[in-house]
Amino acid sequence: MAHDKNVSPVGWYLVSYILRFVELTDPQNDDEEARFTSWENTILVKADSLDHAYDKAMKIADEAAQPYKGGPNGVPVQWKLVGISDVLPIYEEIGDGAEIAWAERAPRKLRNLKQMVKPKGAFRQ
Repeated sequence: MAHDKNVSPVGWYLVSYILRFVELTDPQNDDEEARFTSWENTILVKADSLDHAYDKAMKIADEAAQPYKGGPNGVPVQWKLVGISDVLPIYEEIGDGAEIAWAERAPRKLRNLKQMVKPKGAFRQ
Protein backbone atom coordinates (compact mmCIF):
# COMPACT_ATOMS: atom_id res chain seq x y z
CA MET A 1 0.00 0.00 0.00
CA ALA A 2 1.39 3.41 -0.96
CA HIS A 3 1.93 5.92 1.81
CA ASP A 4 0.56 9.47 1.46
CA LYS A 5 3.58 11.76 1.90
CA ASN A 6 1.29 14.44 3.40
CA VAL A 7 0.24 12.23 6.31
CA SER A 8 2.46 11.38 9.25
CA PRO A 9 2.24 7.63 9.96
CA VAL A 10 3.23 8.40 13.57
CA GLY A 11 0.85 11.35 14.07
CA TRP A 12 3.50 14.06 14.56
CA TYR A 13 4.06 17.21 12.51
CA LEU A 14 6.81 19.81 12.55
CA VAL A 15 5.22 23.26 12.28
CA SER A 16 6.93 26.64 11.98
CA TYR A 17 5.29 29.99 12.56
CA ILE A 18 6.46 33.58 12.28
CA LEU A 19 6.04 36.29 14.91
CA ARG A 20 6.97 39.95 14.51
CA PHE A 21 7.80 42.33 17.36
CA VAL A 22 5.85 45.59 17.60
CA GLU A 23 5.48 48.50 19.95
CA LEU A 24 1.71 48.72 20.14
CA THR A 25 1.66 52.53 19.80
CA ASP A 26 3.88 52.60 16.70
CA PRO A 27 1.86 53.98 13.76
CA GLN A 28 3.88 51.86 11.28
CA ASN A 29 2.69 48.51 12.70
CA ASP A 30 0.52 47.82 9.65
CA ASP A 31 2.87 49.34 7.06
CA GLU A 32 3.67 46.58 4.54
CA GLU A 33 7.07 48.22 3.85
CA ALA A 34 8.11 48.63 7.51
CA ARG A 35 10.81 46.34 8.94
CA PHE A 36 10.21 44.24 12.04
CA THR A 37 12.31 42.02 14.25
CA SER A 38 10.90 38.54 13.75
CA TRP A 39 11.22 35.01 15.07
CA GLU A 40 10.43 31.79 13.29
CA ASN A 41 9.49 29.26 15.96
CA THR A 42 9.32 25.55 15.18
CA ILE A 43 7.18 23.23 17.28
CA LEU A 44 6.05 19.62 17.34
CA VAL A 45 2.32 19.00 17.06
CA LYS A 46 0.41 15.72 17.51
CA ALA A 47 -2.33 15.69 14.88
CA ASP A 48 -4.36 13.54 12.49
CA SER A 49 -3.59 15.56 9.33
CA LEU A 50 -1.76 18.57 7.90
CA ASP A 51 -4.87 20.72 8.41
CA HIS A 52 -5.30 19.54 12.00
CA ALA A 53 -1.61 20.29 12.69
CA TYR A 54 -2.03 23.74 11.14
CA ASP A 55 -5.06 24.51 13.32
CA LYS A 56 -3.36 23.30 16.52
CA ALA A 57 -0.20 25.28 15.74
CA MET A 58 -2.22 28.44 15.05
CA LYS A 59 -3.80 28.14 18.49
CA ILE A 60 -0.41 27.59 20.16
CA ALA A 61 1.17 30.46 18.22
CA ASP A 62 -1.71 32.79 18.98
CA GLU A 63 -1.26 32.11 22.70
CA ALA A 64 2.41 33.16 22.37
CA ALA A 65 1.34 36.50 20.90
CA GLN A 66 0.01 38.27 23.97
CA PRO A 67 0.74 41.95 24.72
CA TYR A 68 2.97 42.87 27.66
CA LYS A 69 4.96 45.80 29.05
CA GLY A 70 8.55 45.72 27.78
CA GLY A 71 11.78 47.40 28.77
CA PRO A 72 12.54 49.58 31.77
CA ASN A 73 9.83 52.07 30.74
CA GLY A 74 7.06 49.47 30.49
CA VAL A 75 6.30 50.19 26.83
CA PRO A 76 3.27 48.23 25.53
CA VAL A 77 4.70 45.64 23.14
CA GLN A 78 3.67 42.37 21.53
CA TRP A 79 4.97 39.52 19.41
CA LYS A 80 2.26 39.50 16.72
CA LEU A 81 1.51 36.35 14.81
CA VAL A 82 2.19 36.70 11.08
CA GLY A 83 1.21 33.10 10.33
CA ILE A 84 2.31 29.54 9.68
CA SER A 85 5.36 29.18 7.43
CA ASP A 86 5.65 25.39 7.20
CA VAL A 87 3.87 22.16 8.15
CA LEU A 88 5.84 18.94 7.65
CA PRO A 89 4.79 15.38 8.50
CA ILE A 90 7.24 13.36 10.59
CA TYR A 91 7.64 9.84 9.26
CA GLU A 92 9.46 8.13 12.15
CA GLU A 93 8.68 7.64 15.82
CA ILE A 94 10.14 10.44 17.94
CA GLY A 95 13.33 9.35 19.66
CA ASP A 96 17.11 9.67 19.57
CA GLY A 97 18.25 9.75 15.98
CA ALA A 98 14.77 10.06 14.47
CA GLU A 99 14.84 12.14 11.30
CA ILE A 100 12.24 14.84 11.74
CA ALA A 101 13.16 17.18 8.88
CA TRP A 102 15.43 17.40 5.88
CA ALA A 103 16.10 19.85 3.08
CA GLU A 104 17.54 19.22 -0.35
CA ARG A 105 20.10 21.82 -1.30
CA ALA A 106 21.47 22.92 -4.66
CA PRO A 107 24.90 21.51 -5.53
CA ARG A 108 27.72 23.42 -3.83
CA LYS A 109 31.49 23.21 -3.83
CA LEU A 110 32.98 21.11 -1.04
CA ARG A 111 34.72 24.14 0.50
CA ASN A 112 31.35 25.93 0.69
CA LEU A 113 29.69 22.89 2.25
CA LYS A 114 32.43 22.80 4.90
CA GLN A 115 31.72 26.46 5.72
CA MET A 116 28.14 25.52 6.63
CA VAL A 117 29.17 23.31 9.56
CA LYS A 118 30.02 24.56 13.04
CA PRO A 119 32.12 23.06 15.81
CA LYS A 120 30.75 21.82 19.13
CA GLY A 121 30.06 24.78 21.39
CA ALA A 122 29.25 27.16 18.54
CA PHE A 123 25.51 26.80 19.14
CA ARG A 124 25.47 28.42 22.58
CA GLN A 125 23.87 31.85 22.69
